[in-house]
Amino acid sequence: MQNNKRERKKMSKIRMNTELRNKLFNKIKHTFENEDTQEREAFLQAREDVNKHYVVAHNLAREVVERSYPPEDVSVLRQFKKKYGQPCDVVAKDKCFYFAHNEDVDEDGKETETKSHFDFGLFGNLNGSEYSDEDGKKFAVAYFREELKAKDCNPDIYAQQNEKSDNPHKTKHVEECMKALGHSGSSYGSSDNHIGMSKEFDNPYYLDVIGTSYCRSRAIPCTKMEYKQFEAWRIAKSNVVSKHQTWIDTITKQCDQLKIGLKAYRYLSEGIELATELGIQLDEAELIRTNSTGLTIYNPSNLASMIKGMKNKHQSREAKILARKQYEQSVN
Repeated sequence: MQNNKRERKKMSKIRMNTELRNKLFNKIKHTFENEDTQEREAFLQAREDVNKHYVVAHNLAREVVERSYPPEDVSVLRQFKKKYGQPCDVVAKDKCFYFAHNEDVDEDGKETETKSHFDFGLFGNLNGSEYSDEDGKKFAVAYFREELKAKDCNPDIYAQQNEKSDNPHKTKHVEECMKALGHSGSSYGSSDNHIGMSKEFDNPYYLDVIGTSYCRSRAIPCTKMEYKQFEAWRIAKSNVVSKHQTWIDTITKQCDQLKIGLKAYRYLSEGIELATELGIQLDEAELIRTNSTGLTIYNPSNLASMIKGMKNKHQSREAKILARKQYEQSVN
């Protein structure tokens, strides 16, 4: 009991500094990120949903692609390539496709073609373009958020910088995330060079096509209903991005207020009280013990011991060792 009172008294005299504020901020932010809020649950549900949509959409894509490029024809052409070489090299694997239907009509009653680009890759565009863009990267970092966190990356960087222009801080963290994901760095035709998580994600979605390997040169026919199912899958990908953004927005707002409060606090005890009010239990002794000496020198006995040690130029080696042990014991 006396020890607890002594610790609280010592805590009330420890002044805040940048190191301690950052430690408190990170511990409280970690709690924010792991709270079971509606926004977090919506994000996690969106990731579960997109996995289901991927299964349905890719099974459908296989069906649609094989209607246009029957597996038996693919097999024959591969045999021709073995026999005749390069002139018969017309079979390629791809994970992105232009699907099109002609079931709509214009105002004159004429048939119109409705087509779009659907990329099953991790970085596939979310708006129908054949080129990768930031939205594809936003999906990737949100989808593999926990894996990137484990690699000391910041997968929330796009959401945190949503309304800000490009800057060195954003660029640094985006590049770290892309490297950790195994992104090749090119905007088009780069998926063959992906490695790691990106390659593992993409591999199951490749299908055999006949003709040029450039998907823009072929539109694979499908029905209007099939087309809508592909759109539903792509919307599910976009939903992961939007739900991630909404969740991180709530955390960012809380953290902005947290920074203001911690900056205004002069003593560690105020930060500990804030955490307690938020329902967060922190190990006060651990906060002090793992920070630099500068956080504890405001304790008079510690400061006096340190100053005395500085003045005694002719102290024996044994006396120095003893003094150091006594100091460390008083800190811990």
